[in-house]
Amino acid sequence: MRTALLFLAACALVVAAVAGCGGEERPTVAELEAELTCPTCNGPLALSNAPAADRIRAFVRERIAAGDTESEIKEKLVDSFGQRVLAAPPREGFNWLAWVLPLAGGVIAVVGLGIAVRRWARNRAEEPPAPTDPSANGRAVDPDLERRLDEELARFDA
Repeated sequence: MRTALLFLAACALVVAAVAGCGGEERPTVAELEAELTCPTCNGPLALSNAPAADRIRAFVRERIAAGDTESEIKEKLVDSFGQRVLAAPPREGFNWLAWVLPLAGGVIAVVGLGIAVRRWARNRAEEPPAPTDPSANGRAVDPDLERRLDEELARFDA
C-alpha cells in the first residue's frame, strides 16, 4: 500500500513538471498576466484597467505572435519597466531571500511549536497527583488539616 502511494505521488510530480514546462515556449496572455503587475497601480496585470496595463497586454500579444518565449517577453518588459513589473522576484542573487525566508520561518515555527507541545505534555505528566482521602470522594486533603483534625478528635475521645 505504501509503495503504491509513493508511486502515485511520483507520477503526480512528473505530470506536474511536464505540465509546467509547456508554457515557456508558447506562453499565453493569461499566463503572463498572472505573472506580471501593472507599473501604474502595482496590482495584478489581469485586474488592472490602467492605460499602461493595456499597453503591456498589447505588447505581450505582439511578442507571442512574433514567437517569443515567456522569458524573452519578461526580459523585454523588465528592460522597459524594471523588476517591479514582475509579480514575483526572480530566483537569483539577493532575491532568494524572498523565497527562502518564509519557508525557513515556517519550518522554525513548526519545530518550535513541536518542542513546546512536547515540553507541555512532559510537564503535565510529571506532576505528582495530590493525595486523596478515600472518604473525601476523591478530593485532595491538606496534610496539616488532617493532622489538626486527628488532634481534635483525640481530644474529644479523651
